[in-house]
Amino acid sequence: MAKVSTNITIDAEVKKQAQELFADLGLDLSTAINIYLKKALAEQGIPFEVRREIPNAVTEKAIADSEKGDDTYGPFESVEALMEALNA
Repeated sequence: MAKVSTNITIDAEVKKQAQELFADLGLDLSTAINIYLKKALAEQGIPFEVRREIPNAVTEKAIADSEKGDDTYGPFESVEALMEALNA
């Protein structure tokens, strides 16, 4: 397989720490990045979960309301009552 060179911009400290980590694993940065890219292709996506660490304001409010018992619905007496609440 032909090799090509590419340029990426990364934080200097992140690069340093990554190089140290991969060296401990017997890899150089280029090999580690190639492993990541091959895994992403195999999974047809990012090969790990990508999500926010902290809930956004809407989610934080929903959590707080739920913990207080505010703004919660149910139990419902029937499927029709549930559907009516969902469509409100």
